[in-house]
Amino acid sequence: MTDDRPADHPDLADFGRTVDKLRKINAALMKRVERSMDQQANAFSLFQTAISQEAQIKLRTDELNHALSKLAHTNVELSAARDAAERANSFKTRFFTAAGHDLLQPLHAARLTLSELMEAQDKPDNRRLAQNISNALTTIEELLTSILDISKLEAGVFVPNFQTVALGGIFEHLAGSLEPVTRRKRLDFRWRPTRLGVRSDPLMLRRMLQNLLANAAHYTESGGLLLAARRRGDQVAIEVWDTGPGIASQERQHIFEEFQRGSASRHSGGTGFGLGLAIVRRMSEALGHELTLESRVGRGSRFSITAPYAAPTTKTEPNGAPLRSERADLVAKPLIVIDNDLGVLEAMQALLSRWGADVRLARDLDDVAEILSDPAFAPAIILADYHLDSGVLGIEAVKRIRHKTGCDVPAILITADRTEVAARAAIDFKCELLHKPIRPAELRALMQHLLA
Repeated sequence: MTDDRPADHPDLADFGRTVDKLRKINAALMKRVERSMDQQANAFSLFQTAISQEAQIKLRTDELNHALSKLAHTNVELSAARDAAERANSFKTRFFTAAGHDLLQPLHAARLTLSELMEAQDKPDNRRLAQNISNALTTIEELLTSILDISKLEAGVFVPNFQTVALGGIFEHLAGSLEPVTRRKRLDFRWRPTRLGVRSDPLMLRRMLQNLLANAAHYTESGGLLLAARRRGDQVAIEVWDTGPGIASQERQHIFEEFQRGSASRHSGGTGFGLGLAIVRRMSEALGHELTLESRVGRGSRFSITAPYAAPTTKTEPNGAPLRSERADLVAKPLIVIDNDLGVLEAMQALLSRWGADVRLARDLDDVAEILSDPAFAPAIILADYHLDSGVLGIEAVKRIRHKTGCDVPAILITADRTEVAARAAIDFKCELLHKPIRPAELRALMQHLLA
């Protein structure tokens, strides 16, 4: 039997529409499946990328931890090396300080004894030999002092203590110290009175000017020296002039280096180790003061230190120039000398007695008390070593003498201690300060100045 329904029968049309609908649904499902597979592929790709990045992050983290561990180990080594260097510097400073004190002490006694020996010589040949010995002692003293200063600068011991510094008092002190040298060489030393003040460290500034003046006096054979200060706006220029051999232009940069001396000074027969100006340069850098030099060969030099201006808190009464020390007589002047070194006491007694003074000797505070128990003895000047035995300081002896006598007896501290502590103690207790080994002419000039 055959189906004789026409092609456009309703059932066939529905069937065709159903087939088309199923095809569309199938196509939609296929697209969704394809999108889902694409998403899964992307997710898998991202997953693989994440795993790869995690591995790289772990690798970089391990490398960073290794680097940090290595850096920490290096820091420990550097810290240990720094501590070792600081200990070495501290040891070197203590060694130089102790060795310098021990070496300067016998030099001090030798210089005092030699001075007495020179005065006792009548024959020119003997006096010449004694003078040669004195020159050798001076050379050793200058070298030791310079080495001590250089070692302290390298170790950072010199730490500036900035304050207002009146230049008048410093100029007067420096003039009194230099006068015996310039008088012996017949140089005309002048210093200009000043009421100017600067912002600086008084001890370091005085040391710098002392080195410049000593250097000028050392190399100047004729003419003279000048110490002056000029205000330039908010700065003060402190100048040291001399009529020495001068410094050639090609040598001016090197003259401030250690162990450097100008050819003109060498040709003139000057001696020295070229450390004085190096110390001045290092101290000027530590203070932030400008250091300049102008010089003409055969005519002389001018060294200048520029520091900030500061109005002095106290008025100074500078004497003026040229310097002429008062010749106060030392004959029969009662003096008390305090030192724990018996050799120094004997040398001081011989020297001061030759000058005509009435000398009493003390090694400690008990000896001082015994001397002061004599009501007829009233010291005109005290000469005291800074360090006595058992940690006792000469300052204590000065205080007791002044308290006992009821007046501020002039006192001179004589010490091989070149620290700021000793220098400030002298300032605080109104004492003059001389460093061992002292020059007898300088000691006598200072004593005459105090008595006058």
